[in-house]
Amino acid sequence: MALGPRLEIRQSQSLVMTPRLQQAIKLLALSNLELETHIAEALEANPLLEVGEVSREAGEEIALPGERESAPLMDSAGGEEAPLDVEASALDPEAAPGDADWGRAADSGGFDSELPDFENRQGEGPTLAEHLLDQIGAAARDTREALVAARLVGEIDEAGYFIGDIPALAGELAAPRAEVERGLALIQSLDPTGVGARGLAECLALQAREADRYDPCMARLIDNLEALAKGEIARLKRLCDVDDEDFADMLAELRGYDPKPGLKFGGGGEAAVVPDVLVMPGKDGGWTIALNEDSLPRLVVNRAYYLELKGGCTDRKSRAWLGEQLGEANWLIRALDQRARTILKVASEIVKRQAGFFREGVTAMKPLILRDVAEAIEMHESTVSRVTSNKYLACPRGTFEMKYFFSSGVAAADGEGASSEAVKARIRALVEKEDAKAVLSDEALVALLKADGFDLARRTVAKYREAIGIGSSAERRRAKRLAGVR
Repeated sequence: MALGPRLEIRQSQSLVMTPRLQQAIKLLALSNLELETHIAEALEANPLLEVGEVSREAGEEIALPGERESAPLMDSAGGEEAPLDVEASALDPEAAPGDADWGRAADSGGFDSELPDFENRQGEGPTLAEHLLDQIGAAARDTREALVAARLVGEIDEAGYFIGDIPALAGELAAPRAEVERGLALIQSLDPTGVGARGLAECLALQAREADRYDPCMARLIDNLEALAKGEIARLKRLCDVDDEDFADMLAELRGYDPKPGLKFGGGGEAAVVPDVLVMPGKDGGWTIALNEDSLPRLVVNRAYYLELKGGCTDRKSRAWLGEQLGEANWLIRALDQRARTILKVASEIVKRQAGFFREGVTAMKPLILRDVAEAIEMHESTVSRVTSNKYLACPRGTFEMKYFFSSGVAAADGEGASSEAVKARIRALVEKEDAKAVLSDEALVALLKADGFDLARRTVAKYREAIGIGSSAERRRAKRLAGVR
């Protein structure tokens, strides 16, 4: 075989990350507020774009000379056309399919019944709600408690106070009142101390307990804040049974507490969370799933202005500029439409998978991961992740972020799978009941969990045990011995 330079021709096909594809991916991940800003900037930059009514005629595109009626949003390396497919169909052009035996999907609004209240709070930056939600997973005993607490976070105002109604929320979630109260107690155990209180007295009491200063004297002082506001010092000292020095210390302690612990979060004004998807009971017993058309303006090309500008373009440079503006306008309209259809398609699969939640409440929630939805609708897992980030779904049970409906699961004997949080809760319960003289090893925990229907490896059990802060069997045995536990 001769050695030397030579020319070879090879043909290959690859996917190019064009600027328009990058913009399409960006549009998919934007929240409603961010997308509204993006659209406002596009309207300002492109004279051919305007906000118009939704109609077949308005949605039609003006084709450039020599351009096909519906140009692709992405090109392959070889110059051939390819459908917009971000990692195996990121912005699927097909509408979300309705399934006749579980419900139907609609791509527009128009519900006959009254829609739920959408005024959930969300501030800018690291909001109080985000801060609380980040803590719930580690603090909750099981998935049900975490889901209830996550719903109650939506009832916390900007100052950190709980403004919801426990009985009403219990009915909404189809959960016992005691479960909802445990969810609120979980929120009250989170940072910042005092959050989730139903009034100033409870807020201060939570902070006093955290500081280990909630003795009977402090409790009586907090219970009589009105008298303190009126300056009835002599009466308060008698009620608390303390002298001047102790009373001064109690007042100093009380003044050190934060009466509005939530205000340190959010960074600015509050904004309403506007749902992207609306879910309501359908007439056939299923669910009607629709995009919220009121959440964003719909864009159209101003045909009359285009024709007027076209008549005045006499040189090549002007015609090229006009063609570029028209191409950008047509592309953005198509990209926004495909974004909406993709969101609807993902939401339809979520509702199908979590139909029990919409019918029965949080107790019927099933384990669900991004991969399950991605495989069902033939999209990439990262695409589903983008779709569900900062997107909200409104239903008769409230308004929820779409990621709320996802929770990890482990293998179970019934074949349905079980939530990882449920496994952690069971491990915690087993360890709490173990005999000090017979501390459970990880192998013993594996056997007990298997008897409960959880099929886990020893290393998985060890991982879950460490995640919830439980030491090894040797560490627990030593701690129990030192504590004198029998």
